Amino acid sequence: MANAGNGGEWSRGEGSLDPVHPPYAMSVQQRLYVWLTGLSVSCLLISDIIGIKLFRIPLGFTAHLPLLNRSIDAIEHTCGMLTFPVTFLLTDLINEYYGKRAARRVTWICMTMALFVFVVINIAQAMPYLPAAFNVKPEAFDAVFGSAKIMYLASVTAYVVGQLFDIWVFHLLKRVTRGRALWLRATGSTVVSQMIDSFVVSYLAFGLGRRVLVSPDSPPPAPFADILAIAATGYLLKFVLAVGITPLIYAGHAVLHRVFGLSPLSAEDTRA
Repeated sequence: MANAGNGGEWSRGEGSLDPVHPPYAMSVQQRLYVWLTGLSVSCLLISDIIGIKLFRIPLGFTAHLPLLNRSIDAIEHTCGMLTFPVTFLLTDLINEYYGKRAARRVTWICMTMALFVFVVINIAQAMPYLPAAFNVKPEAFDAVFGSAKIMYLASVTAYVVGQLFDIWVFHLLKRVTRGRALWLRATGSTVVSQMIDSFVVSYLAFGLGRRVLVSPDSPPPAPFADILAIAATGYLLKFVLAVGITPLIYAGHAVLHRVFGLSPLSAEDTRA
């Protein structure tokens, strides 16, 4: 069987490898894409798993939200925020250097892996228990992994919606600015998409999810005004983080360009 390769022809016998492009040979850029994808998957899975724990950080002042007609004096959100913002940082870098199709591919891979983990967690819960003193108590296991199912699915859904919107806004701003103002497309796309993400995850986790996945032990759905308040306080934190990680975008740019030899795709590139 003859195939084109490296400016000429090569023959591949049955059971042999491509001598020009063996499957294990990848360019530096390809290997980097694999690592960025793996890091994105890890950040999403960690945020979904530890997201069951909530934290509260006092602001030291009271801020009034006119649209919601209420005040907030603390940031309250899940510990998933420790790694979740990193997914948007990585998406912006992938979008910049590999294009929107490559960024969307990472989003779908992350979603698939997150759903796979969700299935495995449910199977683990259903496995027969070994009554031994050295074994973890089933109540403890279920308290961690069982009570976060609605939040897990809500988070994955919000992630996909937010990431796809982030990719679209990033590309739009890149075309409008003709590839200039990196801070605008990176921070701007994240700030806008995180607003959507905050509302979707809050509405699904505390509203719609509790109506659809009803169980005797599940709490009632939260009033819509409270859902908006939760989304608003969560978004405030995401907004601060989005602005705060802007220097990391420039640092990532420098590393990918100087260390790995990548150049940003132009605004006119069909992959961008």
